[in-house]
Amino acid sequence: MTTDAGLGEPVPQLEIARRSVADMRIAVDEFVPRFYRTLFGYAPGLRALFPLSMSTQYSRFGRALMHVVSNLDEPESLIGFLAQLGRDHRKFDVREEHYAVVGQALLATLAEVAGEGWTPEVAEAWERTFAFVAGTMQAGARSDPGPAWWAATVVAHERLDRDLAVVRVRTDGPLPYRAGQYVSVEIPQHPKLWRALSPAAAPSREDELEFLVRAVGYGSVSRSIVASAQPGDRWRVGPALGALDRAVRPGRELLMVGGGAGIAPIRAILEQIEREGGRRERAVVFYGARSWEALHALDGLRRMSYRNPWLDVVPVVEEPPAVPGPLVGRLADVVTGFGSWADCEVLVAGSPDMLTATVRALRVAGASPTQIHYDPFVTD
Repeated sequence: MTTDAGLGEPVPQLEIARRSVADMRIAVDEFVPRFYRTLFGYAPGLRALFPLSMSTQYSRFGRALMHVVSNLDEPESLIGFLAQLGRDHRKFDVREEHYAVVGQALLATLAEVAGEGWTPEVAEAWERTFAFVAGTMQAGARSDPGPAWWAATVVAHERLDRDLAVVRVRTDGPLPYRAGQYVSVEIPQHPKLWRALSPAAAPSREDELEFLVRAVGYGSVSRSIVASAQPGDRWRVGPALGALDRAVRPGRELLMVGGGAGIAPIRAILEQIEREGGRRERAVVFYGARSWEALHALDGLRRMSYRNPWLDVVPVVEEPPAVPGPLVGRLADVVTGFGSWADCEVLVAGSPDMLTATVRALRVAGASPTQIHYDPFVTD
């Protein structure tokens, strides 16, 4: 098993590998646990790198794997994603020598699932594909001179409702990030289980990060943060990832669609734009939640719009409120009801389901993939 493909060197067998997955008809929910059983059989010591409960890890790995496979026909689009993934894996204590055994386990699991379809051509294609993936991740990890993670202290926790809280943490040293990026955090209640959070404010000089945290599921990191985080808690914070700020381009109008806590990176980007003197082009924010009471960031966004004539804020709710005000409907439907937005850069942030529905609706309405910006894997 070789893992020496250089950064940005796609191989011709990638398309063969992509087609082979469709032929295998892989059920991700079955494939991923089988892969990890194979991996831990080859290298039992790697089990210590993962949390006791693997359910969240299964989900994250499955989403990442399907994202890579579905984009193998355009490998250049994967380079940034894979390099970022390699940088992020440093916080898990993943080392370069681990990639070979991961590739061995992945190919063995694919061969088992494919059966007679695992021809020499398919096997070679997947070996070259994994070399491209691993090589790009390794190069990304080597390119980052910064720490794998920062120690941080919770300095404030305010519960806004049963499932939502604002949390501020102060890192022990400067953590560089751009408005719109996200970081991952590890909390004492869930060791080795990292949860991605987007800072809700532009970078400050106080080494503080502010998060708007929505509790997801039961027993999750986010629910523990909302229910029990308190000042003095010590966290670990991973390096900044994501590139939503690339949607902000001179000469292009900007559509920003935020669902629930997904408004956090949008608010941070708007704060950064205002701090830098504003824009000449129009920016429209559609901010959605289930109910009028759940639009917790609306007052601050409206105050920002009063100060900046280039900014419009449109609240959207699914449940009709007692008083008129917001638009009512599913966020994706409301946004596309105004047209295709083909002349704008589009930024979408929210839960995985919200992202899927909104991006699909925008594509159907006529928006091109190149104008839509989102981070696909950022929640429990």
